[in-house]
Amino acid sequence: MTPSDDLAPDVPPRRQRAVVPDAPDPALGADPGRYFNRELSWLDFNARVLALADDPTVPLLERAKFLAIYVSNLDEFFQVRVAGLKDQVYAGVDQTSHDGRTAGEQLVAIRRDVLALGVEQQRILLEEVLPGLAQEGIHLTAWDDLEEDARKALYEVFEEHIFPVLTPLAVDPGHPFPYISNLSLSLAVSVNDPETDETRFARVKVPSNLDRFVRIPGSPTTFVPLEQVIAAHLDELFPGMEIHEFATFRVTRNADLTLEENEADDLLAAVEVELRRRRFGRAVRLEVESTMSEELRDLLVRELDIADEDVYEVVGPLDLSGLWVLHRLDRSDLKDPPWQGITQARLLKEDDTPADFFAEMRRDDILVHHPYSSFHNTVEAFLAQAAADDRVVAIKMTLYRTSGDSSIIRSLVRAAESGKQVAVLVELKARFDEARNIEWAKALEEVGVHVVYGLVGLKTHTKTLLVVREERDGLHRYCHIGTGNYNPKTAMIYEDLGLFTTDPAIGTDLSQLFNYLTGFGRAVDYEKLIVAPDHLRGRLEELVANEAAYGSSGKIVAKMNALSDAGMIDTLYEASRADVSTDLVVRGICCLRPGVPGLSENIRVRSIVGRYLEHSRIYFFANGNGRGSPAWFIGSPDLMGRNINRRVEALVPVETQSNQLRLQEILDVVLADDRLAWELDGDGRWNRVPDTGAGIDSHVRLQELALRRTRRREG
Repeated sequence: MTPSDDLAPDVPPRRQRAVVPDAPDPALGADPGRYFNRELSWLDFNARVLALADDPTVPLLERAKFLAIYVSNLDEFFQVRVAGLKDQVYAGVDQTSHDGRTAGEQLVAIRRDVLALGVEQQRILLEEVLPGLAQEGIHLTAWDDLEEDARKALYEVFEEHIFPVLTPLAVDPGHPFPYISNLSLSLAVSVNDPETDETRFARVKVPSNLDRFVRIPGSPTTFVPLEQVIAAHLDELFPGMEIHEFATFRVTRNADLTLEENEADDLLAAVEVELRRRRFGRAVRLEVESTMSEELRDLLVRELDIADEDVYEVVGPLDLSGLWVLHRLDRSDLKDPPWQGITQARLLKEDDTPADFFAEMRRDDILVHHPYSSFHNTVEAFLAQAAADDRVVAIKMTLYRTSGDSSIIRSLVRAAESGKQVAVLVELKARFDEARNIEWAKALEEVGVHVVYGLVGLKTHTKTLLVVREERDGLHRYCHIGTGNYNPKTAMIYEDLGLFTTDPAIGTDLSQLFNYLTGFGRAVDYEKLIVAPDHLRGRLEELVANEAAYGSSGKIVAKMNALSDAGMIDTLYEASRADVSTDLVVRGICCLRPGVPGLSENIRVRSIVGRYLEHSRIYFFANGNGRGSPAWFIGSPDLMGRNINRRVEALVPVETQSNQLRLQEILDVVLADDRLAWELDGDGRWNRVPDTGAGIDSHVRLQELALRRTRRREG
């Protein structure tokens, strides 16, 4: 039986394990002059997301969306990163971060920054976004501000749709304090019994399966927070009692998934157990409505076993991730213009159906750039053709995150049912997607797909697809290696790259990689792929060192999600001291300190944050192939310790001139951006790039270039 959110956990007990960060290189030590703090750098990234909500040039409903994204990002940060630091404090770990801070010192700095960002978030919501939406006829209003007719209409909604699913839980000698589940929104209620004059505490969970903000009947663009509708009718939940006080609160718990070594014999079973444990992790944050009394607050702090510094007061509604309800409104005038991915002319027939991918791949490598390139007419179409092709004998694929109802899953099912050998490596440890991955992976197994549940001790993060086809001259391998997940939904908002190739060496490498992932073997050699954890660090260090040997003629350009590995940072510092010009486009965390004389004066760092989530990884080395010829790579790894040391990742070379020019075009655009770009200085400040007059918004410009490149738009 699945345990209720409100019952004590019945999962097996286990010892606490501290999450220890990658150790600094002993030769370098912890040096605050060389590195920025990883956690504070992440908060800087989320501050750039929040800045989009404050940008008057961004459409209003998109600004509301960015507020929701900011809050969701922060939730995950507390569940994983803050929880990990707290584990270190509890375990007495005295190891410092690369910038010389203990876990406790990092927690103090995190609280300082989160409090400051919280004030900014509340200002943007209450003084900018909500008033702006009200001028457009969209209202998020308080119960106390409603007219009587609106209150009556909401009473009917309460009686029919809300009241039946509510369960008030009292605390008294016969009812212990209820378990508060992770990220659940609740009302803390103080009630007085007029007969005994006793005051009791009760908790009312705000149902998570109802919209966070309730529409007023007859007024489809006016909303009220769900908890306020419930609070207005507490007398029905506590008949005969006097409501003394009520206030909203929300608990965040440690939700990181870590496996004990002795649980790894059956990875699937171990992950399922860990998912149950996650629900009952230690509380790491308590958000409370600013009007909550000290008495109620102290009770929650005591019962949740947290410290005062874990409490965050909020002005306005808690849990703004619910603002997605507003974003779903049919108001195109308050959103970004819709975009449908473009399909290259060579990949479409005259009737706009997908071309023969096998023939096109034999003719030349194909580079796709999502969401500017259609995911549906490229990756999904290729897999669908492979599933239906009688000459295809095998399909092998890694899946990190996908949607279970996607055509990707349907194609794999069709392929298996038609007798093809289908092997899928499912990464069960894809954070916060574990339960979803288990569900559809079991469904694949039921139709005969060979499902492998990752490797113990490593996450499989590489994005690879191999199709083996029997042709007149023998078996041929058709490959796709990408930077993003095989997920049709996120492919519409994540910026990613993918390479389709029939290069025999890459095909052989990919076969070796899949054999490594599904079988047993060590010391696998690859001719063209660069694979972590065995080869990535060494090969990247060689490429950087090679540029350093060319001195001022060396050049490195890299685009990634995060840069935090101290060893790779120091390798880049060495190249800078050798006069190598280096441009880094880092969306999120960057621990490298750029522009420091004698250390990194030849390194520039910028970040692009906007409509699409910059997710692709591109690595360019001007002299990487020797004799002054450039080397280009795309793939799954960022330059973080976890990617290099503890994940299966893959970089693939992009070798055809036309595709290299496409990559050059992408980098030229993001390096010229003066609308979405931020620059990092040597003191750790992120500053908006000055307006150069060029008016380049990377996302708009790349859409324009995609339209120019083809004569057809996806229908």
